[in-house]
Amino acid sequence: MTDGSAAGGSRSERGRPDKHDGARARRDDLASRDRADRTRHGDRNGAQVTLQDVADRAGVSLTTASRVVSDGQRRVGGQLASRVHQAVAELGYTANLQARAVATGQSNMVGVVVHDIADPYFSSIAAGLIDVAYPQRLLVCLSSVPGEAGEREYVALMRSQRARAVILVGSRSDDQSALTELRAEIEAFTRAGGRVACVGQDLLGVHTIRPENAAGAEALGRALVVQGHRRFAVLAGPRSVLTAQDRLAGFLAGLGGWSVGVQPRYIVHGAFTRDGGYEAMSTVLAMGEPTPDCVFAVNDVMAVGALARLRAEGLSVPADMGLAGFDDISTLRDVYPPLTTVRLPLTRMGEMAARLVLADASPGGPSVIPVPGEVILRESTFRHPPRH
Repeated sequence: MTDGSAAGGSRSERGRPDKHDGARARRDDLASRDRADRTRHGDRNGAQVTLQDVADRAGVSLTTASRVVSDGQRRVGGQLASRVHQAVAELGYTANLQARAVATGQSNMVGVVVHDIADPYFSSIAAGLIDVAYPQRLLVCLSSVPGEAGEREYVALMRSQRARAVILVGSRSDDQSALTELRAEIEAFTRAGGRVACVGQDLLGVHTIRPENAAGAEALGRALVVQGHRRFAVLAGPRSVLTAQDRLAGFLAGLGGWSVGVQPRYIVHGAFTRDGGYEAMSTVLAMGEPTPDCVFAVNDVMAVGALARLRAEGLSVPADMGLAGFDDISTLRDVYPPLTTVRLPLTRMGEMAARLVLADASPGGPSVIPVPGEVILRESTFRHPPRH
């Protein structure tokens, strides 16, 4: 009997049902489902779903799964890619970006630092950067810090995070010591494989989108004289900021071409903000006669503050005093009267900076791309006939 069983198998194995077979099948099925559930959502004991799990579920090689998940240069056929994406969704797989950064020496992070995210000048440029980075599946890490010291700390942080690139958006200052320290940190970042671009003055030895601030302000000065303005005040921004210095110098040069000058006391420095413009305009109004017939604020945000101060004083723009700015920020669409300004293509400048820093490295050193401004004459400087 024993020999027969060994030779021929149990009665159930020979085709006859065994009362325990159904129970075993149910237990096996439940165990299989439990394993699949643990794999799908991550092991309940804390084990993570791996890329090999994705490859096994999709029935492809680990290399193929990696190419699909990383969206690499070598594309995978539609059917295979679809199976991998389905497996990723079913298993809840997420790539370990930290481990990938360690393995490759770079993450998919792009650091962007601006001087004041509340200023539409900077937010418009940042929007252009993001428009380029997002389709490339890059993570934009945006921060707002003032001055070279803050930028240096941010670049150091991005170096520790193995960021792929850093883009600095904002004017340089005349602090040579801070500038030297920033350059040193940028060099350390590039030696580690990172790439850097900036929007501002060409002083860092990196890819640069350079607004032509002086030339734009000079053209504006000439245009305002042609309109008939002769007595000017300038809300000149911070003394140490090179953008403010360039725009002031360009504006004075434009007036000088028509033998028109600005009295030194009517050049008032202040913060590059709405409140800075309000306060600087208050200083101009406190000077008494002769009042200027036109005020140039070296950026639009200051001009908006100046407009608020003129209204508070009961003065009409442009009937009592003309007003002009620089940048043509998007929020000017809601300003009345429409503001005369110098237009810079802010969003496009951000796009250009991103493409420079994310493109394949090119021989020949960093690129410097000048961006001209365009004078836009609007109602805020329209010259009314003299009152009788």
